[in-house]
Amino acid sequence: MFRFLTAGESHGRTLMAIVDGVPANLALSARDINAELARRQTGYGRGGRMKIETDQVEILSGVRYGKALGSPITLAIANRDWENWTEKMSAEPLDHEPPKNAGVWVPRPGHADLSGMIKYDQPDMRNILERASARETAMRVAVGAVAKAILAEIGIKIASHVLMIGGIEAKLRDLPIDALREMAEASSVRCLDPEAEERIKAAIDAAKNDGD
Repeated sequence: MFRFLTAGESHGRTLMAIVDGVPANLALSARDINAELARRQTGYGRGGRMKIETDQVEILSGVRYGKALGSPITLAIANRDWENWTEKMSAEPLDHEPPKNAGVWVPRPGHADLSGMIKYDQPDMRNILERASARETAMRVAVGAVAKAILAEIGIKIASHVLMIGGIEAKLRDLPIDALREMAEASSVRCLDPEAEERIKAAIDAAKNDGD
């Protein structure tokens, strides 16, 4: 059974995952995983964090000479922004008061802050939002790359594209999977409908301007 566990905070030292159930002798390399991580960092309207991070996975266990051993695989992605957060996100107790801007005391609408504060009894919502963060998806993409390698071994190809964002619906295209993937990757919002793509971009820009 394929299963995984992720760990790590948005501004912590490292994101990590332990992946179990990977068949022995499966061809697997950091290069293949990094290709998927690079895809994650592209796309229209990406936030400022993408300008800081250049995600590269390190395989710490479970692979030897490019082949899976059959034992659990450990993956790690370093957070480059950690150097600016070493005190705010220190795992060890501080011998002085934390920086004034280390904590978050007002929940953000639409985020997990308030529900997480209640569930885990955490008055400082930094303890919630550091985990309930889009940054956590970087490790999920890395784990997904391992899963794709398993599927590719048995001849299964994967492609995806956007059908609707914010009520903007794209026209369906009946295409072979390779053509679908090529067109989706060429679009900054991975949409096969050029007209819908432009409308989605305009909606993203409008949402960002409203946020500013």
